[in-house]
Amino acid sequence: MTDVRATDETRDRKPQTTVAMDYGVIRLGRSEVVHLYGTPGQERFDFMWEILTKGALGLVLLLDNSRREPFDDLDFYLRAFRDLIATSPIAIGINFMAGHPSPSLDDYHGYLAQKHGAETLRPPVFEVDARDAHDVGLLIEALLLSIDPGVEDYDV
Repeated sequence: MTDVRATDETRDRKPQTTVAMDYGVIRLGRSEVVHLYGTPGQERFDFMWEILTKGALGLVLLLDNSRREPFDDLDFYLRAFRDLIATSPIAIGINFMAGHPSPSLDDYHGYLAQKHGAETLRPPVFEVDARDAHDVGLLIEALLLSIDPGVEDYDV
């Protein structure tokens, strides 16, 4: 268990927060597996980010739409992971949209096109509930399809 009681500004949004690296495996077939590594998003844990990007095939970024300035958060993470994003695909999941519908998915796509150039960064962007395995599976599948379109033959 890598979640603990939140004691910083995070406690205003949720009772627990992740404080260590997570690891999991998704089986794509009988012998194909994808290893998943996760890290807390708070900047104080940025020392973990470089560790996890070594050898990474891509990046799944989860954003909290209930935050005051989610586009600022998006820019922050795009800068923090720019070296990985320059060579690997990214998929973006927007969490907490049910209670906070703005900005919308269209707003995210428009912002990415305007701020980061439609030709250089066009990641899949989905509304997700990070607690829902199906939603997270679709996000990971979108990332894998960016790497290898043949992955659609598997049930993620």
